[in-house]
Amino acid sequence: MYFLQTEPIYVISFEEVFWGALLVGITMAIHVFGMLMILRINLYLKSSLDKKTGLLAGLVPILFASCLILLIHLIEVIVWAAFFYWKGAFTNLSLAYYFALNEYTTVGSKFSLPLQLRLLEGIISSAGLLAFALSTGILFRLATTFLEKPRKFLGKPDKSFQ
Repeated sequence: MYFLQTEPIYVISFEEVFWGALLVGITMAIHVFGMLMILRINLYLKSSLDKKTGLLAGLVPILFASCLILLIHLIEVIVWAAFFYWKGAFTNLSLAYYFALNEYTTVGSKFSLPLQLRLLEGIISSAGLLAFALSTGILFRLATTFLEKPRKFLGKPDKSFQ
């Protein structure tokens, strides 16, 4: 049976693999550095708020960390968007950022990369999944510490977290 091919034949190139590996490395380096800074800032916040047992004192470090994690993810997307713009995949940086953010979060979009960079669509999604997994671990750690400390509104700490 004969099938009509509508798109040109796509072959993965070494250049795509190289750029993908480099961008994932940069993304994860930014993310790990950012997470370490968040943990350091959180340690400072916890020591400042250690004497307080109210709900707000416990939530401030988690909320602050959540905002910083979001900022770090957005910075990582800027790296990908700048690369796509530099390679001429998009006509402006705003569109490149929109595309990179949608791919990074695995939402996807109606836009596609040029054929010679098509592999990067999957690689950016993988980088996003790795970064979100690490962020989830950090937030889980912060929430666990929050729940372990006795709070006025909770009563005794839950033993299941220890």
